[in-house]
Amino acid sequence: MAKGKKYTVHKDVRVDFTPMVDMNMLLITFFMLCTTMIKSQTLQIALPSNEKVEKQDQNKVKKSEAITVILDSELNSEGFPVKDFVYYYEGMPEVTQEGDQIVSNMKEIAFLPNENGKAQGIRAVFQQRNKQVLEKINVLKESWKAKQINDSVYQARAKEIRNDSTLTRPVVIIKATPNASYASVVTALDEMQINNISRYQIDRINATDSAMMTPYLLKRLNEKKK
Repeated sequence: MAKGKKYTVHKDVRVDFTPMVDMNMLLITFFMLCTTMIKSQTLQIALPSNEKVEKQDQNKVKKSEAITVILDSELNSEGFPVKDFVYYYEGMPEVTQEGDQIVSNMKEIAFLPNENGKAQGIRAVFQQRNKQVLEKINVLKESWKAKQINDSVYQARAKEIRNDSTLTRPVVIIKATPNASYASVVTALDEMQINNISRYQIDRINATDSAMMTPYLLKRLNEKKK
């Protein structure tokens, strides 16, 4: 009896993606729920105060509250800033001529970060002058960190503290020379946020400020010649 021929049966391979649909729906649901439950932990920055000030008094500041910060930079041969300098004086400018010397209440200082939890440089000056505001906000911040109050409550109360006229608060006038770097201006504005100073402005440097800077400029010039 002759043997019959053997035939190979080819079957189509088919991948069933139906279970993947269920998995995708579960993942989408998971990410949607997690996204709605996670709330970003952010703090409000200290914006300039919107206190109502009469037009004639807009450029007037109490002597006891004023801090004037002057920014300057040393330029290289190509005209790019290579080193930043910071000067400041409190209250009104006080300039006297003693022989060939110009004496004033201006001081040279620097932008320095905190060291061992203690403020340095111009930040230490700001924190000392804005001490009452910072103490109250630090207490409020601890409550926020402990989740005793939410973000909106923290922001509202912090704004009230920064704008509380019964507290001793400085008014910072930031001035920049033509040589001042953009980075130094940004750093000065950052210090306003870090130290919760709500009253500050950027103003133009005047002839009195330039005269007060003269001894420091001469000192820098002499050091450069050596």
